[in-house]
Amino acid sequence: MAPDAQSVPTSTPDITADVVVLGAGPVGENAAQYAIEGTELTAVLVEGELLGGECSYYACIPSKALLRPPSVADAAAHLPGITTPTVQREELLARRDTWVSHYDDSGQVQWAEGAGMQVVRGHGRIAGEREVLVEPGDGTAPTRVRARRAVVLATGSRAVIPEPLQALAPWTSRDATGVQEAPEQLVIVGGGVVAVEAATWMAALGSQVTMLVRGTGLLTGFEPFAGKHVLDGLEALGVTVELGTSVVSGERAAVRETGLGRIHGGPVRLQVEDAHGRRDVTADEILSATGRRPALGDIGLEHLGLSPEDITGAPRPTSDDATGAPLPAWLHTVGDAGGEAPLTHWGKYRSRVIGQAIRAGATGETPEPVPETVPVPQVVFTDPQVTSVGLTETAARRAGHAVVTAQVPYSGAAGSALLRDDVAGTAQIVVDTDTRTLVGATFVGPDASEVIHSATIAITGQVPVHVLRHAVPSFPTVSELWLRLLEELPRELRVG
Repeated sequence: MAPDAQSVPTSTPDITADVVVLGAGPVGENAAQYAIEGTELTAVLVEGELLGGECSYYACIPSKALLRPPSVADAAAHLPGITTPTVQREELLARRDTWVSHYDDSGQVQWAEGAGMQVVRGHGRIAGEREVLVEPGDGTAPTRVRARRAVVLATGSRAVIPEPLQALAPWTSRDATGVQEAPEQLVIVGGGVVAVEAATWMAALGSQVTMLVRGTGLLTGFEPFAGKHVLDGLEALGVTVELGTSVVSGERAAVRETGLGRIHGGPVRLQVEDAHGRRDVTADEILSATGRRPALGDIGLEHLGLSPEDITGAPRPTSDDATGAPLPAWLHTVGDAGGEAPLTHWGKYRSRVIGQAIRAGATGETPEPVPETVPVPQVVFTDPQVTSVGLTETAARRAGHAVVTAQVPYSGAAGSALLRDDVAGTAQIVVDTDTRTLVGATFVGPDASEVIHSATIAITGQVPVHVLRHAVPSFPTVSELWLRLLEELPRELRVG
């Protein structure tokens, strides 16, 4: 039936700005902010969901809000003289709801508009050179937004659901962080960051968690000892980890979309395969934690003769990606959308660099210089915490570095040993023997997230290890691990 004539949009409103950003997560917001701050330039943020993006509502913020109370309770359980606290389910979820602003982005909108950015709601698609068409989705006329200088793609990424799970309405990371109903039996497919963190808080909420991991270990992108420590920690929480196990097929009765963080139907039956053959695994819910891919499939790239592969495969000069073929000079990508490290802090850093470059191009100012080496830090908030920056030993050797490593147990310093009576973990640094500088570091243990930034500074600043020996750690703190690590290096490296 033809739509009522009065409901058909008769005109397309037009907006013109210097910079148009598709995606108003923290990465997109940063790109717009740094492109226009201190100038008369204007910016438009285009967003079809909540301003603040995945990080604010479905990833970093809610996951850490859920993980911190169980971490404190676990630490207390390993210290004498303390009545061990217990995690209260309703209070834990209420804390999560507070940190995600009850999924209300009005505060984010107020910030963006206060910073001089115009917010346009709807799904944005590139319609031509420096032109974006925004569909509101409510039947009203689309908005045509034109950019005088630049369009930035900061559309983020989407969860990957493997084919055997697609008909089962599995949870994704959004449901895991937005949990309302904790299933009695939860199966997590995957062994990466999302999988191990979700297993940690779901176990604290009372779920019996089973992890099905296709590979031979957890957190395979990190140093091997990291995954081993996390495996031990998860098993101590009662999590069952089945390595070398793949999902072949699955079935589920009464599949239905019940809402964020609610059980999506009846019981799940999976057929899995391992070294011993095939067998069935049952659960009340299943979480697909098998990675993410850039959200580039429906943003109009075809109007520029581009594909998603062109975007994620384009070269990225360190200071500004505007000249990275095959992208037009006015089109920039940043964060998950560009295929870079899928980390909020890295995406925000890159958006600051790109935003400043756009501003410099418009104003004639000299772009801010970018260091030759900018390593990517990461934290996994499990028990124990896993932190790393730069290259693993294997990656460093593959990149052509001649390296040595120094490794000490996390209990190897008084400051770290005092954190709990049975402290577990490992610290390691990777040093280039030609430059005598760090190229990588990994810390696994309690509060490891608070010591990784010193490694980030050492790598970024290319500080020789014999100079680092004169950076005196306070006693008794976890930072003492640095002294122990440097002392483990060959004498010819650590003596200037």
